[in-house]
Parts: sequence; C-alpha cells; structure tokens
Amino acid sequence: MPIRRAHYVVSTHWDREWYQTFQDFRYRLVQLLDRVLDGLADGRLKGPFQTDGQAIILEDYLEVRPERRDQVAEYVRQGLLAVGPWYALPDEFLVSGEALIRNLHAGRALARSFGGQPSDAGFVCDIFGHNSQMPQILKGFGIRGGLIWRGTNAVDTRNVIWRGADGTELPCYRFGEVGYCTYASLVRGARFHEEKHDPALARARLERMLEREAALSPVDPLLLFDGCDHQEWDQEAYGAIAERLGGEADGFEVVHSTLDAYLGEMLAQADRIETVLEGELREPGRFGGARDQQWLIPGVLSSRVWIKQWNARCQTLLTSWAEPFAAVAQSLAGLPDPQGYLDVAWKWLLKNHPHDSICGCSIDQVHEDMKYRFHQCEGIAERLTIEATRALAAGVAGDLDDDSLRVTVFNPLPEPFDGTSELTLQIPSDWPTFNEFFGFEPKPAFRVFDSDGQEVAYQRLGQAMGRAKTRIRTVKFPEAYRTNDVEVSLRLRVPAMGYTTLTVRRGETHRIGTAEVALPTRHPEAKGLATSECSMANEAIGVTIEPNGTLAIADLRTGHGYRRLLTFEDVADIGDGWYHGMATNDQCFTSTGARAEIALVHNGPLLTTFRVRTTMHVPAEFDFSAMRRSEEFAPLVIDSLVSLRPGGDRVEVVTTVHNTARDHRLRVLFPSGASAETYLADSIYDVVRRPIALRADNHLYRELEVETKPQQTWTAVSAQGRGLAIISEGLLESAVRDVPDRSVALTLLRATRRTVMTDGQPEGQLPGAWTFRYWIAPLAGEPDVVRLSLHGQRLAAGLRNVQLRPADLDLYAAPRTLAAEASFLQVSGDLVLSSARRVGAALEVRLFNPTTRPADGELRLGRMAGDEGAFTSCQAVDLESNPVGERRAFAGSEVRVTLRPKEIQTLRLT
Repeated sequence: MPIRRAHYVVSTHWDREWYQTFQDFRYRLVQLLDRVLDGLADGRLKGPFQTDGQAIILEDYLEVRPERRDQVAEYVRQGLLAVGPWYALPDEFLVSGEALIRNLHAGRALARSFGGQPSDAGFVCDIFGHNSQMPQILKGFGIRGGLIWRGTNAVDTRNVIWRGADGTELPCYRFGEVGYCTYASLVRGARFHEEKHDPALARARLERMLEREAALSPVDPLLLFDGCDHQEWDQEAYGAIAERLGGEADGFEVVHSTLDAYLGEMLAQADRIETVLEGELREPGRFGGARDQQWLIPGVLSSRVWIKQWNARCQTLLTSWAEPFAAVAQSLAGLPDPQGYLDVAWKWLLKNHPHDSICGCSIDQVHEDMKYRFHQCEGIAERLTIEATRALAAGVAGDLDDDSLRVTVFNPLPEPFDGTSELTLQIPSDWPTFNEFFGFEPKPAFRVFDSDGQEVAYQRLGQAMGRAKTRIRTVKFPEAYRTNDVEVSLRLRVPAMGYTTLTVRRGETHRIGTAEVALPTRHPEAKGLATSECSMANEAIGVTIEPNGTLAIADLRTGHGYRRLLTFEDVADIGDGWYHGMATNDQCFTSTGARAEIALVHNGPLLTTFRVRTTMHVPAEFDFSAMRRSEEFAPLVIDSLVSLRPGGDRVEVVTTVHNTARDHRLRVLFPSGASAETYLADSIYDVVRRPIALRADNHLYRELEVETKPQQTWTAVSAQGRGLAIISEGLLESAVRDVPDRSVALTLLRATRRTVMTDGQPEGQLPGAWTFRYWIAPLAGEPDVVRLSLHGQRLAAGLRNVQLRPADLDLYAAPRTLAAEASFLQVSGDLVLSSARRVGAALEVRLFNPTTRPADGELRLGRMAGDEGAFTSCQAVDLESNPVGERRAFAGSEVRVTLRPKEIQTLRLT
C-alpha cells in the first residue's frame, strides 16, 4: 500500500471578540503569538503556523509588539507564518459581496506587505453557512480549494466538490465531526479540562485519527488541523506529533505543513472526489453529536438589527457614493487621490465583519465597541462624498448672485432617475417670506428652475425656520449663518450615475407703504393622491388603510387585490444572538385585532403620505421561572408612514417601533395570495430560488430547519399573474410562510436576554425606538430580478444634493467647467453594477448577471477621464486587478458586455 501523507497544520481559530471584548481577546492573542514566535525561533515549533485564514491577527499583535515586526516579516517571507487570505474572517450572508471581495483583497495585501505571499486556502471553517457565489469569488483571487464545515451534512467523506451558482467548481475539505476542533478534541483532549497530558494516550489517539481520516478521504493526502477556538500551541501535546514528523510508520508520513500544501496535493487528485454540493450551503445540523456537531445557527440574520442596518448604510455609502464620485471628482475637479482614506474606511468596516461581531451574538461591550468603528467608516465615507459632490457642483458653469441658490442633485445608480423625490432646501434666512390670510405662519418665498431654465412645480411638505449652519474657511474662523429649511417634493430627472442642477431663486416682492412684502410663491392646484380620509391611489396602485392599520392594495394594472398587508406579528423569543428561541408555551399576537390611528400627513400630486399608528398590547416579558409569557402587558407602539407617488409601482413604508417589551420577535407580514411552491430572494451576487415548505424530514434533524432565510434587499413570491415583492434596507431575514395566503414575513427585530457564557446582556433586548424602511411592490408576473435588485439599490442609496451660495463657489471653485447636467456611467441590459471605482489610473467596473440566462448589456461612458479624454480600451481583470482577458479597443462611449448566467465580471477601463 502507498504511504499516505498527513499534513499537520498548527493554528488557532481566533474570534477577535465574542464572549470577551477585543482587548481581552487581544491580551490572550499577544501571549499566544509571543510563544509561537519564540517556539519558531528556538526550534521547539517546527512550523509553519497558520494564522487562522486571516491576516488581521498579525496587525492586532504588532500594534502591541511593534518591536517584533521584523521577526514577523522574516517568518512570513520564509513561509513559517502562513497568512490570509482574509483580512478578518467574515460572515458570508450579513455583508455585501463587495465587502467580501474587499476583505480578501485587504488580507492578501497585508500578507504581501510583510514580503511574503498570502495563503491561497479558501478557509471558511466557522462561518454560519455559505453563499452560492463563494466558489466564484474565491476563484477570482486565484484560490482553487476550500475548507468548509457548517451548512453541509456530508459526513461520510472528507472531500467534496462545491459547485457555485455560476458552475464554478471548488474542491474542498470538509472538516470532521467536531469541525476545525476535531484534532484538538480527539487527539489533544482539549475538552477534558482535568486530563493530564499522557504521551502514550496522545500517540494512540493520533493513530486512531489517522486511520479514520484515511478511511473517509477519497484522496491520498490527509489533513490534521490543530487549530481550535482561542487555543494556544499546546507544547506538551505537540510532542506526540513532533516525534512522527518526517518519518513513515504504519502506512503514514506526517509532515508539518500548511493548508496550501494540503490543498495542492488534494487538487492533483480532485478527479477522485465524487460528492458534489450545489449552490448555497445552509443545511441545518442533522446528525447526533457523536457523528457530527455542525450547527448552521440561522438566527444571527436578525440579531441586534441595528448592526445590520448600520453596516448596510456604510457599505452603500462606500460603494454607491464615496468610491464612484471620488473617482469622478479626482478626474474632473482636481481632488487628491482618495485611496488612502478609502482603505482606512474599509478597514474600520471590515473589523466589524467577523461572525461574532456582525452576527450580533456577543456581549454588550463588544457591540458597543462596534459603534465606534461604524462611526469611523461612516465619517470618512461621508466626508469623501461631500467633498466630491461639492467639488463637482462648484464646477458647474454659471455664476450665482445673492438672489439665487444652486442645488445639484446626484444619482448614484447607473440608470436614470425619473420620478418624484424630496429635498430640504436651505433657503437663506434673509430671503422674503409670505403669509396666508392674516399672518399665521411665515413661509419662505422661492421658485425652482431646472437646468434648462424651466420652472419646476413643487409640493411644500414642511419647514424649520432659523436653522444654524457653518461655512468652513481655510484661513479664517468658521462662519456661522442661518437658513430657513423647507422640505419639498418635486419631479426630477437625473442622468445615470450623474447629476442635474436646479436653481432656486428668491420670490418676488412688492411694496406696501414703506414695507417690502413677499408675493406668495404657489403653483396651480393639482389633486392629491388621497381618495378619502383613509385611501389613496395613483395610475397603478390603490391603497386603503383598514381600521386596524393593515393595508388593502389594489393592483390597477392586473385587477388583483391584496388584503391584510402591514400586519404585525409578535411572538416570544427565548433564544439568544444565535437562535430565535421558540417557546412551547407561547402566544402569537397580531395587529389585526388592534385599533389604529390614521392621519393624512401629505396630500399632494407628488407625494401622499398617511400616518398609521398601531398600538399592540403584548406580554411585557417572558417568565423563565414558569416558562411562559407574562400576564403583565406592555404597549408596543408601531408608527408607520405609508406613501404613494404618481406613476409609482410600489407603496413606500417607514416604520418606527417603540420597543417596551422584552423577550420577543416582531415581524411584519404581507399576504400574497400566490399559490406558489417556491420564492426568490437576492443573495450575494445572486438571486436564489428557495422552497416555501420546510424539508419533509425536518423532524429527524438535530437542528431544526426554520422558515426564515437570508436576503440582501428583497424577497418575492408570485404565481398565476399575482404576487408581491418586499424590498428593504438592512433587514436581512425574511420568509414566505407555508400557509395558504403565502405571506412574505420580514423580521424587524428580535429582543433577547441570553448571551453565551453570561447571565444575560441587557442591550440584547433592544429597548427604545427603531426605524425600518421597506417597499411593497405588487407583481404582474414572474419577478424581474434585475429590476428588483435595482430597487434594492435605489432604496438604500437614494439621491443626494449639494446646495451652494455665491460664497461657496469662491471656496470650492473647480479647475474645470462642467455642464449643468451630466451622466458618468450608464448600464443597460440584464446586468447589475456592484462597484465603480478608480484603481490606479484606470476605472474598474464590476457587474454581475443575477439571471439564469446569458445577459447582454452595454456600458455607456460619460466624461470621467478629465483632460485625458474618453476611455479607449477595456479589459477583463480578476478580483486582484490582474488581466484575465484580451484588451479590446473601442471607439465612442459604448462598451458591449456579455455575461454568462450568474457570472461576476470586473472590467478595467483605460
């Protein structure tokens, strides 16, 4: 029989923060790496040491031990420290696809900064399930093999082929019954706290593990991964393996190795692997602990929802605003290269992406620390966006006088915006005001004109007078001034990834005696969309608010009706950050039995909004002594603003929940009436079709499958020409319930008291007010997945505007003159844009095809290259910007693109 090589890899699985804070964990990390480096130096540890598939632990270590940087760099160059490929091990469903790519990019760059090469092992050992595009993402970095555990019950083999959504195949090692802790548990006895080291016992355990690995592995090389949670290099137990290194006995050769070396040998025999796993890996744990201990842990999708919302805002701010508009402003307005700022912003954000952080399953202080990181990311990205858009606005041709205000409105999506939107206009406080009747309330008088000089009618929504503002000057003290802020709704047409310019002019005045009085600034009366005191309609949709606060929607295009939309459901939650805990003694409360207060907030031709205030009385908490919900009730006030726009195909909702209850889960339900067996939800660079019914053998599983599943921004269900799509921002858990009305259920919040290794953490109960944004879109047929993905981007990104006075033009004057309206990039066809950013002197554009068919599209390029003129060549590159296709020249401003089903493609334009 041939000798089989066993690759012994020593590592540690390092959760950066979890049941202790980052600083507590780092104290232990410094101690661990001190001993590893000392062991490598004196030869007690033969090496290499694998840094848990992530590079950040070296960065964290060297912040405390800067004097050891040269030693670390030398060991990285020698391969004694195997670093990356990740910057920090993330969750795969709670962050965006761009965040996963930037994470891998940052980790590999950090490894190279030490003078070495990053690991090419696709290490995702402890992530709570895997998205369908990870094989394609990893391959995009040249990573050809993976290491997985959770989300699959393939326990009868150590090697599988993971086939991604686009067909990319990634040969993988599937960890054993205790996952990445199998060696620590079965050989080192890491779970037996009082056990003394026994060399003979360790050697016997090692031989048994070698035999078991050999029996389950279809390829010759074997993996012995010694890297359990936060565990140091066990110097005593290391002797059992050290004496076997380099020798052959009983048919095995044990070598001190790396994950890369193991995968290299495994890949050479990948044709022997017969087990194939398809798409996303989200199977709950099936077998008993003796056979396998993987847990999917699905409840993290909705734990501490503010984390998911804030993270989504930061991702959108970076990829939809800061990166593309900073790239344009660098070329056209002479702003300095922002890449250093962007790198820092991304690192702050990526430090919140490890699965015990972004998942919301740690102690309160961990999540309190996350707020600071979010603030740093948000602050940098916001400043870059402000500087870029302001510089572009200042570059628009034309002068301003004291009687006018320039308002430049920016659209970040690669498709034109044509619809109504809201602006808060900062009207100079010295501009005239007028009063209705006999002077009850002064109103600023102004008119709005578009880029062609045509007057734009607006609907006045609200105002706040005498608001303080500050103009920052470089060589003088800040200048304070005041404005009268007026919120208006108006119709806008904004080019794709571009801008348009409005001019606001002060209203006319006339003189009465010695007083100068403003004339009213109004527009001809036009009917609002309200059709009664509790209903509204546009050309496509009719909405009626029922006495209990639920909505009845009529799709005027198809004749289908939908009832009981916006029903709130409240149940007990006795779980924690990992799981929604379902209580045996529970009561499910719904708002269908509540009474709602209904108010008409805005009734105009451009925006009509109703306020729907529902008070549910729910149990105040869960009584854990009696294991039932308490008899004391608390008011759960739910305030929703429900809006309709002319010509819109959706109902827009902003819901604020005033949470006074504990130990509960709140969802909002949307009965679709669609007799479907499957539904669609967007995922990472993908749209996934899922069955509505749970698996028939669910009762046999150790870990139950639950109806809630991940989404990025939308979930849709349809059949026989009817259905609903629910689009949301930062709400990552949804379901289509297996009940006759096929309700889409969107989880708003889970309030829990349990936290691992503690007696409970109070902030997990989410006291206070929480606001959620979502759209309700009736469907006339099979969902248009590209259109829904763009809706998700639109809801998240919105529009932004810059408002300039003459003094501002002097401060922010641009070196080039720009048109009053421009588009920088437009994408057509069944393609979705995920990134447009400057990489060196080039523009990199990343697109994906979420459909199951080939997609043709076109990039239409506006003025983005400054004095150098238009782009003239296009080349496909991998996820590290290395060329993977032929450079092709193009003339004019159009680039044709064809993507295979589910393909992600990055193009470099020069």
